[in-house]
Amino acid sequence: MMRVAALAVVFLTSLGLVVSGKVFQTLSHLKPQYRDAVQTAAVQDLLHRLIGDRADEFLIYVNNSLTDSDGLDAYQLSSVGEKVAVVGSSGVAAATGCYSYLKYYCGCHISWSGVQLRVPSPLPLVASPVTVRTPNRFRYYQNVCTSSYSFVWWDWARWEKEIDWMALNGINMPLAFTGQEAIWQRVYLSLGLNQSEINEFFTGPAFLAWGRMGNIHTWGGPLSSSWMLKQLSLQNKILERMRSLGMITVLPGFSGHIPQSLLRVFPKINVTRLGGWSNFNCTYSCSYLLHPEDPLFHTIGGLFMTEIIREFGTDHIYSADTFNEMCPTSSDPAYLSAISSAIFKSMVDVDPGAIWLMQGWLFVNSPSFWKPAQIRALLHGAPIGRIIVLDLFAENMPVYQSTESFYGQPFIWCMLHNFGGNHGLYGQVDSVNTGPFDALAFNNSTMVGTGITPEGIEQNDMIYELMNEIAWLSNPLNLTEWISSYSTRRYGLENTNAQSAWQLLLESVYNCTQSWKDHNHSPLVRRPSLRMNTDICYNQTKLFEAWMFMYYATPYLADSSTFLYDLVDVTREALQQLVTEYYKEIRVAYLNEDLEKVMTAGGVLVYDLLPELDNLLSSQPQFLLGRWLEAARQMAVTEEEASLYDMNSRNQITLWGPTGNILDYANKQFGGLVQDYYKERWSLFLWCLIESLNMDIPFQQDLFNKAVFSVENEFIYNGKKYSSTPTGNTIEIVKNIFIKYYPIARKFTSY
Repeated sequence: MMRVAALAVVFLTSLGLVVSGKVFQTLSHLKPQYRDAVQTAAVQDLLHRLIGDRADEFLIYVNNSLTDSDGLDAYQLSSVGEKVAVVGSSGVAAATGCYSYLKYYCGCHISWSGVQLRVPSPLPLVASPVTVRTPNRFRYYQNVCTSSYSFVWWDWARWEKEIDWMALNGINMPLAFTGQEAIWQRVYLSLGLNQSEINEFFTGPAFLAWGRMGNIHTWGGPLSSSWMLKQLSLQNKILERMRSLGMITVLPGFSGHIPQSLLRVFPKINVTRLGGWSNFNCTYSCSYLLHPEDPLFHTIGGLFMTEIIREFGTDHIYSADTFNEMCPTSSDPAYLSAISSAIFKSMVDVDPGAIWLMQGWLFVNSPSFWKPAQIRALLHGAPIGRIIVLDLFAENMPVYQSTESFYGQPFIWCMLHNFGGNHGLYGQVDSVNTGPFDALAFNNSTMVGTGITPEGIEQNDMIYELMNEIAWLSNPLNLTEWISSYSTRRYGLENTNAQSAWQLLLESVYNCTQSWKDHNHSPLVRRPSLRMNTDICYNQTKLFEAWMFMYYATPYLADSSTFLYDLVDVTREALQQLVTEYYKEIRVAYLNEDLEKVMTAGGVLVYDLLPELDNLLSSQPQFLLGRWLEAARQMAVTEEEASLYDMNSRNQITLWGPTGNILDYANKQFGGLVQDYYKERWSLFLWCLIESLNMDIPFQQDLFNKAVFSVENEFIYNGKKYSSTPTGNTIEIVKNIFIKYYPIARKFTSY
């Protein structure tokens, strides 16, 4: 049996913050609203979903008196006869206690990619009672983009699993953005818009996140009435389950953006038209922003807040982002303060206890605009303690340090980690392991929690489990010990090869320190050119060594579903690097006018390496294009709607817009996508290079871009069906790839 990790028996007794009592007072009403008995039953149900009848061996209690005077959650573990008692200050705390016990006493593991739940019988004894208290009042989850990059096609069954995962990992403040378009439709109809104008305004499902923030409109739409009704029903289920577990749900607020058609109804309103966003022209962008002093601002905000609370109830915290990746038309502090004041007033006029949650990404994205005076003005448009700022990318570019803890407003230290829902092994473990504690100790810190804010999920399970554990600790972990324990829990068996592989991954792909702009630019998933970025943020040799150790572990761990997932993921990462190496050979050979070498390296890449990668990905369910597309089509009620959702799902992961506006940003390494999209692009690129050398004319990127756009666009609209069932034997596929390509990897890295 696994030994009890030291972190499971640490008794954390103090918050260690230098936050004014006034700030705490303004947030004191943000707490679970359901009775202890309801939360207790919800955790019992969760445990039954997880381990079946073995859940009856646990005694679950929620007792909010365990919450300390600062609102900090705690859980207690003890043995009562042959049963294990778990007492939590909230449902989330009790669920976290359950998972802590399952991890560190039973050696179990729960993640997006799979579970390992071999619970010993009888349950291991808790020798002496253990109490764990979090130093973080809030443990936040989600980026506003996650709703589109990952959640967009989810049904209730998938949401139920995710909410269980949240509770088990201690998350008590999730974003709850589903279903808001039905509310907006009610508001717009009441203001005099007709249905066709509303249809023209809403984006398609895969792009709703950016429609909600005013970045774009119309693209990928319209939304059907059936979509909005389904999402409304789904949101009510989501909120009920979250709240029953003691979560504080974050609902949307009004950020000031309006449909252009409102100018027909109110021709004299004072509006500003913002510029285009991220290569979109005004056909699909250039949103209208109401002036904060226009009476309609408060009318719309009040209508929306009233309607959303009537439909969903409230936990008194609302998210609104007005200037996400869009600069205001004025840098005048008075104007910026007026904007934030109007947003906050629209909330508090309806809900006097309203707290505004704001993503701090704008300060990272546009530092040339957001100088101290502008940041201070925006944040001080509401009273101190009434805005919580998500320091969204704190593991890489923390903002609290340069803003005196957001000039007094409370903030949450967040790990963003993932952009666009990309596949790719990546993380910054050292920053994650120390950053939250540094922020707590910062002079006059106003930190009130930690958060995970990935744009897309279902990748890199390890870094998220680490971050969720950090939220319950008072000191950094010994990462070497932690990763060894993680490997054993994840696979249900201690294996030295697997542990060696994870240690090497910890030292390489999970120890990146590069700028966020250099993240995930693998040539594999980018439109080919002769000037592609081939930089990587880690030691490639250690990745290939990790691959070797994972391969050696295969005979012992082949029955573990989580191991098979990781085996594919590490092999995928290794092949991704080999794609880069072959690309560099092709580029050098072309520049040296060596046609034979271009054809040789290109032939390996296009006719062997990429097909092998596609076969590999097609052998595991999590890496199938068919699952993504099928989930989209299943949301439809008509064939026309199904075709639209199919287009949405294909476009988001490729062109991201009608003309490749955010090309490849949300790229995925899916079985089917590699073969029919990435391979086709590389084939055309290779053909163009060969033609260039044969005809002695320069390669022209502009002409290639026009030609390859036809290939890309064809993929989006060709209607080809892809299997949602894995094919092939993962072990055999990896074996063939390793025997063939590991010696080549050694040659490229020369170790």
